[in-house]
Amino acid sequence: MSETFDLLVKGGVVVSGGQARVMDIGVRSGVICALEDELASEGAEELLQADGMVVMPGMIDVHTHFNEPGFAHWEGFASGSASLAAGGVTTYIDMPLNGVPPTVNADILMRKGELGERESIVDFLLWGGLVPGNGEHLTSLAAGGVAGFKAFMSAPASTGEDEFRNVEALELFNGMKEIAKTGKILALHAEKQELLGPLYELNYAYGSARAYSESRPPICELDAVGQALLMAELTGCRLHFVHISTAEACDMIMRARERGIDATLETCPHYLVLSEEDLARLGAVAKCAPPLRSSSERERLWDALAAGKIDMISSDHSPCPIEMKRKDNMFDAWGGISGCQFSLELMLDHGHIRRGLPLSRIAEWTAENPAKRFGLFPRKGVIALGGDADLAIIDLKHKRSISAEEIAYKHKHSPYVGMEVQSRVMASVSRGRVVYRQSTGVEREARGKWIKV
Repeated sequence: MSETFDLLVKGGVVVSGGQARVMDIGVRSGVICALEDELASEGAEELLQADGMVVMPGMIDVHTHFNEPGFAHWEGFASGSASLAAGGVTTYIDMPLNGVPPTVNADILMRKGELGERESIVDFLLWGGLVPGNGEHLTSLAAGGVAGFKAFMSAPASTGEDEFRNVEALELFNGMKEIAKTGKILALHAEKQELLGPLYELNYAYGSARAYSESRPPICELDAVGQALLMAELTGCRLHFVHISTAEACDMIMRARERGIDATLETCPHYLVLSEEDLARLGAVAKCAPPLRSSSERERLWDALAAGKIDMISSDHSPCPIEMKRKDNMFDAWGGISGCQFSLELMLDHGHIRRGLPLSRIAEWTAENPAKRFGLFPRKGVIALGGDADLAIIDLKHKRSISAEEIAYKHKHSPYVGMEVQSRVMASVSRGRVVYRQSTGVEREARGKWIKV
């Protein structure tokens, strides 16, 4: 008698654990219960035929800005998670800023988590914030299950609402001492405000893409990374550097790890597939902080990735209404890139198809390493017996030009629109439930779970 499955995924090239081979995946009660060369279809309640496609672990995006609570007109759990599902992302960690209020104490954390469970289509974790004056709340945030804490070493963009402010050196050092006691991770936006302020004043009047890039040169990132690593060495605080944009910063962090400092880093698709020339060509839709770098720096970042100096890929999806990108002066435009729906496809196209990087490495950067770093492994991050059935089924022969019409997040702009890619997510599975099919779109019923770690 054949086994019965709630879901059976047949015939795909399954990528996980350093391997890629044709296998069938049987799922029962949201968990992978069978991985075999061939499983009988009889008795399966739902069948996903994946012949000729690859089956990746669902991506874990550790850096999204869905602006909940109170700011969902920019992006909310419902629209943001729908976009992730359409892009093969089955778990995400949402940042604490831009919500009204920001997530800087346990009461707001609970409010945000409960809202996410009502509205999110896929599973999620939440970052807490380290801001001036909230040191007394770090312990309760940690006890509340945050994935870690986020802090800025430079002034974050203002939403005109409750402000999430950057911490200066002494506040950062004291915060790191407190966070070290909790065992949690501190995620840092590493740009040095003491350098950015004067450079902003010097370049603002010019208002161009080039002036914006020159106002945030690599030294701002490198100086901040160096200071944070020294503080981590003194405090024992675990660090995670977000959206690193230079290969030299990757080298600095790797050398620190060799000295025993517990630090990881991410970069983002936009630093790997775009450059400062694209900022000049596309305008503020490609504006971010740190800014896009030169095409030669972009290639050095790919080299760092291939050499194992970058731990993971995240989107840093930072949405806004399109009107906030349409400014005469580049400095006045919102500084964030929208595009979380396309992270996995871009990495497969530019990393695997164009550069020949193994599918198993892509899976490490997008799923396995994030799961290991943030306490989700082996439940998530790999396709393995007993793990959550979080899957992305992708056609690597599907060529298209990314269009605004396919975007599922709220404000349908992105620097990736118009980009040619050879990769298409055909289906996404979250804990055994098909949450997206390319033929029918996103399953909008919210069943995402708030995962506390």
